[in-house]
Amino acid sequence: MKKQNVRTLALIVCTFTYLLVGAAVFDALESTNETLEYDLLADIEQEFISRYNVSDKDYEKLENTIIAFIPLRPGVQWKFAGAFYLATTVITTIGYGHSAPTTKGGKMFCMSYALAGIPLTLVMFQAIGERLNTFVAFTIQHIKKCLKLQNTEVSQTNLIIVGSSLCGIVTFSGAFMFHYYEQWSYLDSFYYCLITLTTIGFGDYVALQNDNAKENNPQYVVLSLLFIFAGLTVVGAAMNLLVLRFLTMNTEDEKREEMEAQAAAQVAVRLDGDVITANGSIISGGGPQESAPNLSIDNVSTCSCSCYRRTSGTNRYKVTRSPGRISHLLQMKTFHMPDDVYSAVTNFGDDMSPNHQRASV
Repeated sequence: MKKQNVRTLALIVCTFTYLLVGAAVFDALESTNETLEYDLLADIEQEFISRYNVSDKDYEKLENTIIAFIPLRPGVQWKFAGAFYLATTVITTIGYGHSAPTTKGGKMFCMSYALAGIPLTLVMFQAIGERLNTFVAFTIQHIKKCLKLQNTEVSQTNLIIVGSSLCGIVTFSGAFMFHYYEQWSYLDSFYYCLITLTTIGFGDYVALQNDNAKENNPQYVVLSLLFIFAGLTVVGAAMNLLVLRFLTMNTEDEKREEMEAQAAAQVAVRLDGDVITANGSIISGGGPQESAPNLSIDNVSTCSCSCYRRTSGTNRYKVTRSPGRISHLLQMKTFHMPDDVYSAVTNFGDDMSPNHQRASV
């Protein structure tokens, strides 16, 4: 299996494992508090109904009125400043949910506006993030040259560290700003900043919703919008580096496989028109076929020792093996050789000397 497939499968398994762990942790942390809040609100509801003798129908009407009035409590939402803030949350996919169009025309325009604006915004943030990474790389390289370091190249690790640092600076600065203007605790402000910059946008904390801030405090409106755009730019640059790192890993694996294939092709051995590669597979060659050697009866020896060689110039490959022992097949017996047998063997050796000519077959 290729490394890319293994890495992708590992990412899928890790993601779903991460989801399971997150669900278990949220269940342990929030379920008990949710039950307590539900019981408390139910007791308040029953106390209100019994104290003021309100019927169930009237109470339901009152409840719906209060829920519908919640988005209008901060003040006017659809003047230009509020509409601009809402349009920003739409195209950046934050979607706090604090306000939404209610008319048919507003809903239709919101859908078409989001379909065209979201891709445009994503491309814009990606382009700005790429330029930001280029500027950061240029700055790091010049700093290394000023420090007279031997290695002045900028690696992706350097860019990721700087990008993460910028994300931290923007998030902590924004948390301090919202802590000052909204009078939230610093933990809640930091929570709001992180939820906003990751475009989750729960809507439990929304800026510019107190004291009609969008109309009365334009400076705060500008700072809030700058925080959103600057933060999303920095986060987009960091995410771009992480995605680029993952794609680079896949590209490196593909190049390594190509180099291994080229190396295997270079060490291939051609044998009678066939190619034996390094992994043992055989590929048939497409070259001209060698003609069979022209053998005549005079070139063939009738004895088993092959006294004559073939005259063909083709060198053939052959596989030989060392002779094995056959002592386990025959019983070795010691016997005395008679003198007449010894003399016969000696005479036979004299007849096979080089001075004697070989008899014709």
